[in-house]
Amino acid sequence: MDVKRFITSIALTASLAFASGAAPRQELPVSERPKLMWIDLSANWKTFSSPDSVDYYVKKCKDAGFNTLVVDVKGTGSAVAYPSDIAPQLKEWKGITRPDDYDFLARFIEQGHKAGMKVFASFNIFCEGHGLFKRGLLYGDDHRDWQSVNYVPGKGLVPATEIEGKATLFVNPALPEVQDYERSILVECATKYPVDGVMLDRTRYDNIQSDFSPYSRKQFEKFIGKKVKHWPEDIYEWVADGNGKYDLKEGKYFKQWIEWRASVIHGFFSSTREALKAARPDVQLAAYTGAWYPSYYEVGANWASKDYDPSEDFDWATPQYRNYAYGDLLDLYTNGNYYKNVTLDEYRKSNGTYLNETDSRLSKGEHLCVEGGCLYSKNLLKDNAFCGGLYVEDYGKDVEQFKKAVKMNLKESDGLMVFDIVHIILRDWWLPLTAAIASQEATMEAQQSGNTAR
Repeated sequence: MDVKRFITSIALTASLAFASGAAPRQELPVSERPKLMWIDLSANWKTFSSPDSVDYYVKKCKDAGFNTLVVDVKGTGSAVAYPSDIAPQLKEWKGITRPDDYDFLARFIEQGHKAGMKVFASFNIFCEGHGLFKRGLLYGDDHRDWQSVNYVPGKGLVPATEIEGKATLFVNPALPEVQDYERSILVECATKYPVDGVMLDRTRYDNIQSDFSPYSRKQFEKFIGKKVKHWPEDIYEWVADGNGKYDLKEGKYFKQWIEWRASVIHGFFSSTREALKAARPDVQLAAYTGAWYPSYYEVGANWASKDYDPSEDFDWATPQYRNYAYGDLLDLYTNGNYYKNVTLDEYRKSNGTYLNETDSRLSKGEHLCVEGGCLYSKNLLKDNAFCGGLYVEDYGKDVEQFKKAVKMNLKESDGLMVFDIVHIILRDWWLPLTAAIASQEATMEAQQSGNTAR
């Protein structure tokens, strides 16, 4: 696939449509488009361990131009930051204990709604173990069999808890009991609290190495209607290159394996949407993923629209892969354009390669910058709106590049997501952030007014 030619054509089509007065994908007024501030559970534990801090920073977010808060309530270590009848409750983290009478999520909802903002509760879905702190359900005896079994280069099949140095431990998403458990927590939160929505994060496989458990083998064989003689080599094989590294050699069932894993994740989104809407019809189902779709098949998450057929562009996709796209099931979606290069021109002047968080190998393509990521996502999602996301840490101390990224996400997507508030606080970038949002929205409002006048 010629990604450069593809993105250039998308950009040209978008500019021509705008010039001719075509209706934008998002009909909301510019100022009402979703602008999400993410509040990570672990990184902000100390800061938000008192009601006063919640009140102060909710106002800061509102004044900066945000209208939505994404409050992380379930990290990678299983425990949730509110009293649950299902999951363990996190009360202490890194030496800081929260008072028994302090309901962290309730305070955010109260203050957020008072400020006229929406509040989404965010959950790390298929993660149940924090490897660095040895915390989570996978470290107990009752749920150890939930853990992912990874096909590790040079070591073979290894349970997640036995992989040395592994920080985030995933469960096997295909297990019905895992899906039932994760879904029940989402429904509980949506019925216990007046959240506007639930945001699903890490609703995927760990990486290309997972999951090769006996259960997954059985279910995959059922999916393809035949036995797999050589496991896992008939899926793929890690082949040593003689320099201490390993290359992935695809087996005869590799494409069907990729399709099956996508069907598992799609199935979870479908059943979860049904359960949430049955419990609370007004609650929104939202999700976050990385923006690097050309390699995101490695984690089984097809976040595109079913109207997009990846088999026309990629040799890893079967014609049926599009059937397991879940973008159309979401009420709100935000991606992660997590790159220091903001414009296509900046990317073209770079070395062109990038290793995304979930990738097994270096990636290349013009989607690997903020502008390209937005344009590419727009095509994949068709009529579905999305918020372009940025990772503040990518910009180091370069506040001008950060502001450029804020503006680009607003310009080329249907909103904005900033990850994470901790980086804004530490850098004291509230004024630059506020100025970037106000400036870009003023420009867009002027353009809209001009089109309306014509």
